[in-house]
Amino acid sequence: MMPTQSRDTEQTMMTCSALFTILILLFNISVFLLSNGKQFNWFAPRSGQYDKRFGVFTEAERQQRLEDVRRMFYYGYDNYMNHAFPLDELDPIHCRGRGPDYNNPSNLNINDVLGGYSLTLIDVLDTLAIIGNSSEFKRAVSLVIDNVTFNQNSTVQVFESTIRVMGGLLSAHLLITDPYQPYGDLYPEDYDGQLLDLAHDLAVRLLPAFENTSTSIPHPRVNLCDGVPDDGIQEACTAGAGSLVLEFGLLGQLVDDPMFERVARRAMDSLFIRRSNTTGLLGNVINIETGEWVGIQSGLGAGADSYYEYLLKSFIMFGEEQDLQTFNEIYSSVKKHMRKGREFCTSGEGPVPIYVNVNMKDGRTINSWMDALQAAFAGVQVLAGDLDEAICSHAIYYAIWRKYGAIPERFNWHTKQPDVLFYPLRPELVESTYLLYQATRNPFYLHVGSDILESLEMYTKASCGYATLHNVITKTKEDRMESFFLSETCKYLFLLFDSDNHVNRAASKYIFTTEGHLFPISGKYRTKPWWVMDDDKPLADIRVHGDCCNQLPYNQTLTECAYVSSESKLKLPLEAVYLEQIDQLVGL
Repeated sequence: MMPTQSRDTEQTMMTCSALFTILILLFNISVFLLSNGKQFNWFAPRSGQYDKRFGVFTEAERQQRLEDVRRMFYYGYDNYMNHAFPLDELDPIHCRGRGPDYNNPSNLNINDVLGGYSLTLIDVLDTLAIIGNSSEFKRAVSLVIDNVTFNQNSTVQVFESTIRVMGGLLSAHLLITDPYQPYGDLYPEDYDGQLLDLAHDLAVRLLPAFENTSTSIPHPRVNLCDGVPDDGIQEACTAGAGSLVLEFGLLGQLVDDPMFERVARRAMDSLFIRRSNTTGLLGNVINIETGEWVGIQSGLGAGADSYYEYLLKSFIMFGEEQDLQTFNEIYSSVKKHMRKGREFCTSGEGPVPIYVNVNMKDGRTINSWMDALQAAFAGVQVLAGDLDEAICSHAIYYAIWRKYGAIPERFNWHTKQPDVLFYPLRPELVESTYLLYQATRNPFYLHVGSDILESLEMYTKASCGYATLHNVITKTKEDRMESFFLSETCKYLFLLFDSDNHVNRAASKYIFTTEGHLFPISGKYRTKPWWVMDDDKPLADIRVHGDCCNQLPYNQTLTECAYVSSESKLKLPLEAVYLEQIDQLVGL
C-alpha cells in the first residue's frame, strides 16, 4: 500500500501540471485572439463602449455646454476690459494689461503681435456679434474708434497685424453695414465707416513691406511709423508671406483699389513658383531677396499652415480658378510625399495615416514631430471635400488632447512624448472639430468639444482670465492670454454648440479667415472690373481714399456645400478598432 503522504504529493504534482497546461493553453488562445481579433470581429463589445461614450449628445447637454462657453468667454472678456483695456492683452494671473516690449525690441514673441492698438478688443469684435451681444458690440466699436490709432512707434509682424487687426476691423465693418442685420442691430450711433478707415490706414502702413524686394515676397516686419527697419530680417516664413490675400483682397475691393490684392497675390504666387521641381513642395523659410529656401522643411504646421488654407479660401472668396488649381497641385504633392500609413483612412489594414515633415527637395522624412498648428489642417481638408482624411487627421490630435488635456506645441510621434511642452490656448483643434461637426452632424464631435471645454476650465482658468499652459504635463501656467483665445477658441466652441446661430444656418454664405474672422461670401467680391491693371504702378501712389461699396443682397447662386450624405454616416466617424490604433500611436 502506498503511503498517504506519497499519494498526496503525487496528486499535488498532477494538479500543478494540469494548471500549467491550462495556463499555456490560455496564453496561446490570448495570442491568437490578439492577432486575429479584428479579422473575426471579436472585439465588438469594445466598439459598443465607444458607441455608448460618443454616440449620443442630448439637447440638455448641448444647452448646458453652450452656457458654459458663454460664461468662459465673458470671464475672459470682462477681465480684459476691467484690467487690461486699452492695452493689447490681459495677463490673467496678475490681472493687468500688456503692450509692446519697448525696452527689448528683440522680444519678438511679444512685439510681433502687440502693437499698442488694443489688439484683443479689435480681435474679439465679431465674436461679440456672433455670441449675440449687440449692445456690447456697439460699445466696443465706439471704444475702438475713440481710442485706437496706428500712429505708433511699434515694429510688428505683417502677418499677425493683418490677420488679427485688419481682419477684425473688416469683419466688424461688414457686420455693421450688412443690410439684413442677422445678428441684431449692430449699427453704432454716428457710424460712418470708421473701422474701414482704420483698416485702410493699417494696410497703407504695412505696404512698405512689399517694396524693394526682388522676389515680391514681403519683409516680415514693419514699423508702423517708419516702414521697414534698416536692420530688418530678410527671411520670411511661407505662411507669413503667403497668407495675406483674404484681408488685403477684401480691403482692396471695399476701397476700390486693386493694389492691396495685387501685392498679396504676387507674394503668394512668388512662393509657389519656387516650389521644388522634384517634389512640388515648398519649404518653410525663404530669403526675400535671393528667393532661396533657408528652411527646407515641408509640413502642414507652423511656417506653412495658412498658405495652403488661403489658396483654397481665396478661390472660395474671390473665385480665382488658378487658386484652386494651385491648391490641388500642392495637396497632391503633400499626399504623395508627406502622408504615411495605410491607403484609406477609414478602412483597410496597416498603420495609422499621418502627415509628417519632410525635406522639400526629396520628400524624405526630416523629423518625427508634429506641431499644434497642424491640427487646423483637418478643417482645410473638410473644405476641400476630403472628409475621410479630415476625420483621421483630427482624431490624432484629439487623442493627444485626451492624453494631456491640451495640445503641446510639438508632439513626437516616435517617442510618444511632447518635444515642446507649452499650450497657449490655441484654437486649431476646436476649429477643425467645429467644421467636422458641421460637415457630418456626428455627435462624436460634440463630445470632443465638451472634453476640450472641460480641460480649459480645469487647467487654464486663472485669477482673472485663462492662462497659457507652460507645461502640458505639470499644468503650470504662464501669465498670458493671447487674443485668439477669445477671437477663435471661444468662438468656435460657441458655434459648435449653438445649432441655431445664424452662422450655422447660413454656412455657405460665410468664410472664416485664419484668425477666425467672419467674412461674407458674395458675388460682388468675385467680379473685379479693375483686374487688368498697370503692373508698374508704384506703391507710393497709394493713398487713403474712398468709402465702402454699397452692400448687395446675399448671392443666391452660390453652390451649397456638398456635405457627407446621410447614408455614409457612421455611429462613430472611425470604427473603434481604428480609434484604438490612434490611441496607441500617441501612447494612450
